[in-house]
Amino acid sequence: MKKIAMISQTMGGKTEQEILQTRERAVAALTEKGYEVLNTYFDDNEQDLKEKGFENVPLYHLAKSLKYMSTCQAVYFCRGWEKARGCRIEHETAKAYGLDIIYE
Repeated sequence: MKKIAMISQTMGGKTEQEILQTRERAVAALTEKGYEVLNTYFDDNEQDLKEKGFENVPLYHLAKSLKYMSTCQAVYFCRGWEKARGCRIEHETAKAYGLDIIYE
Protein backbone atom coordinates (compact mmCIF):
# COMPACT_ATOMS: atom_id res chain seq x y z
CA MET A 1 0.00 0.00 0.00
CA LYS A 2 1.32 3.43 -0.96
CA LYS A 3 2.06 5.87 1.84
CA ILE A 4 0.16 9.15 1.79
CA ALA A 5 1.65 12.53 2.71
CA MET A 6 0.49 16.11 2.89
CA ILE A 7 2.39 19.37 2.63
CA SER A 8 2.54 22.06 5.30
CA GLN A 9 3.76 25.41 4.01
CA THR A 10 3.57 29.09 4.83
CA MET A 11 1.24 31.08 2.61
CA GLY A 12 0.96 34.47 4.26
CA GLY A 13 2.54 37.23 2.21
CA LYS A 14 3.22 34.95 -0.75
CA THR A 15 1.80 35.07 -4.24
CA GLU A 16 -0.19 32.15 -5.58
CA GLN A 17 2.70 31.48 -7.98
CA GLU A 18 5.23 31.31 -5.11
CA ILE A 19 2.96 28.98 -3.17
CA LEU A 20 2.46 26.67 -6.14
CA GLN A 21 6.19 26.61 -7.00
CA THR A 22 7.07 25.60 -3.44
CA ARG A 23 4.33 22.99 -3.60
CA GLU A 24 5.67 21.56 -6.87
CA ARG A 25 9.11 21.07 -5.32
CA ALA A 26 7.56 19.39 -2.29
CA VAL A 27 5.43 17.08 -4.45
CA ALA A 28 8.52 16.08 -6.46
CA ALA A 29 10.50 15.33 -3.28
CA LEU A 30 7.68 13.26 -1.79
CA THR A 31 6.97 11.39 -5.01
CA GLU A 32 10.65 10.49 -5.22
CA LYS A 33 10.35 9.00 -1.71
CA GLY A 34 7.36 6.91 -2.83
CA TYR A 35 4.54 8.95 -1.32
CA GLU A 36 1.20 9.79 -2.82
CA VAL A 37 0.60 13.48 -2.09
CA LEU A 38 -2.77 14.83 -1.01
CA ASN A 39 -3.80 18.12 -2.55
CA THR A 40 -4.24 20.35 0.48
CA TYR A 41 -4.01 23.65 -1.38
CA PHE A 42 -7.26 25.29 -0.35
CA ASP A 43 -8.37 28.12 -2.57
CA ASP A 44 -11.73 28.73 -0.91
CA ASN A 45 -12.98 32.28 -1.36
CA GLU A 46 -12.83 34.08 1.99
CA GLN A 47 -15.98 36.10 1.35
CA ASP A 48 -17.94 32.98 0.37
CA LEU A 49 -16.85 31.25 3.57
CA LYS A 50 -17.88 34.24 5.69
CA GLU A 51 -21.28 34.28 3.97
CA LYS A 52 -21.64 30.62 4.97
CA GLY A 53 -21.00 31.59 8.60
CA PHE A 54 -17.28 30.82 8.95
CA GLU A 55 -16.00 33.88 10.81
CA ASN A 56 -12.42 32.69 11.36
CA VAL A 57 -11.23 31.62 7.91
CA PRO A 58 -7.66 30.68 8.98
CA LEU A 59 -9.14 28.39 11.64
CA TYR A 60 -11.47 26.90 9.03
CA HIS A 61 -8.47 26.08 6.83
CA LEU A 62 -6.53 24.61 9.78
CA ALA A 63 -9.48 22.37 10.67
CA LYS A 64 -9.73 21.24 7.05
CA SER A 65 -5.99 20.55 7.00
CA LEU A 66 -6.16 18.46 10.19
CA LYS A 67 -9.01 16.46 8.69
CA TYR A 68 -6.79 15.63 5.70
CA MET A 69 -3.88 14.86 8.03
CA SER A 70 -5.93 12.05 9.56
CA THR A 71 -5.56 10.13 6.27
CA CYS A 72 -1.76 10.53 6.07
CA GLN A 73 1.26 8.66 7.28
CA ALA A 74 3.58 11.67 6.81
CA VAL A 75 3.67 15.45 6.68
CA TYR A 76 6.25 17.39 4.67
CA PHE A 77 7.18 20.75 6.20
CA CYS A 78 8.44 23.37 3.75
CA ARG A 79 11.13 25.84 4.77
CA GLY A 80 9.81 28.54 7.05
CA TRP A 81 7.07 26.38 8.56
CA GLU A 82 8.13 27.37 12.08
CA LYS A 83 7.12 30.99 11.39
CA ALA A 84 3.49 30.18 10.60
CA ARG A 85 0.97 29.52 13.37
CA GLY A 86 -0.98 26.94 11.35
CA CYS A 87 2.17 25.06 10.33
CA ARG A 88 3.36 24.96 13.96
CA ILE A 89 0.02 23.48 15.03
CA GLU A 90 0.21 20.93 12.20
CA HIS A 91 3.75 20.05 13.33
CA GLU A 92 2.71 19.51 16.95
CA THR A 93 -0.25 17.43 15.79
CA ALA A 94 1.91 15.29 13.51
CA LYS A 95 4.36 14.70 16.39
CA ALA A 96 1.61 13.94 18.91
CA TYR A 97 -0.06 11.41 16.61
CA GLY A 98 3.12 9.68 15.45
CA LEU A 99 3.15 10.70 11.80
CA ASP A 100 6.43 10.70 9.92
CA ILE A 101 7.79 14.23 9.70
CA ILE A 102 9.83 15.24 6.67
CA TYR A 103 11.58 18.60 6.38
CA GLU A 104 12.46 20.43 3.19
